[in-house]
Amino acid sequence: MDDRTRSQAIAWAKAGDQEAFAGLVESHRRELHVHCYRMLGSFDEAEDLVQETFLRAWQGREGFRGGPGFRAWLYRIATNACLDFLSLHPRPLLTAAGRERGSVPPPAAVPWLQPYPDGLLKEIPSDQDEPETVFIAKETIELAFLAAIQYLTPRQRAVLILRDVLGWSARETAELLGVSVPSVTSGLQRARLTMRTHLPQHRLEWTSATDAGDVERAVVQRYMDALQRADEDAVALVLCEDAKVGHQGGSGGHTGAEPVWFEGREAVIEAWAPILHGPDAQDLRFIPTRANMQPAVATYVSNPGASDFRAFALAVLRVEGELVADVTIFGSKAFAAFELPEAL
Repeated sequence: MDDRTRSQAIAWAKAGDQEAFAGLVESHRRELHVHCYRMLGSFDEAEDLVQETFLRAWQGREGFRGGPGFRAWLYRIATNACLDFLSLHPRPLLTAAGRERGSVPPPAAVPWLQPYPDGLLKEIPSDQDEPETVFIAKETIELAFLAAIQYLTPRQRAVLILRDVLGWSARETAELLGVSVPSVTSGLQRARLTMRTHLPQHRLEWTSATDAGDVERAVVQRYMDALQRADEDAVALVLCEDAKVGHQGGSGGHTGAEPVWFEGREAVIEAWAPILHGPDAQDLRFIPTRANMQPAVATYVSNPGASDFRAFALAVLRVEGELVADVTIFGSKAFAAFELPEAL
């Protein structure tokens, strides 16, 4: 949409043309969804907040002053909608459990975190196709970043996202939040310090490729094959020595309400042994997919005597070199967003 067409559509929308308004906002739906997802950590809640953003935008359309800032105006509304939501529905205070052992809790330690399908991220135009749109960088959508940002206060989270992810100026951020520029600057410094504390070491050394390479695909295939064969030795060979596996409550055979995680190859193999060859062992099948710009595996299980395989868990992997370094396991509720079947 060129500037002239956009200006005309804005004028019609401000005059009450719902079709014109829908045409304006729908092109920003996915990037606003990602913005709300970063703020909340929840795919489902982000869907609701995008709808709230569009409702607020429609109700306040006459307040838009015009000009090229329509997208920024929507981001202001979305950010404030998320802050209002978090004020009314405060999250439990997260603590860095495990830091005394010199480690960082995995993404699964954030109980409300949900994965984001890569297929939906492709709906956002790249900055080459639409200069005003910020491309979704891998390091700001991967699970480790999404989990770490949940340790910030909602306002610090907004400051970090606006300044470091969207590239807003300190003045623009201060105007949106209704605070002073020095307040934004100090808030950003505190947010960055907290992020460094909760992000894994050497994170910046991870690959930044936005598409799976042949090596990564081969590692994921080895991972699936080893688990499908219930080959404990093969599973050990595909995991890093310091591999970390996190299960959200009720996911991947973990039936507790609280997230749990295992650190180190030996601890992971011991935890998975009952699933692989214990009395409750089940036949497994897998579908590879991608989430948060990382490889992911949808797992299906078949009980003894059953003819089909039922949705079980979604595992998001971080591959380091030719090994799996981290596995974050979510429940089968996540399958719907990925358009994965409930049974095979």
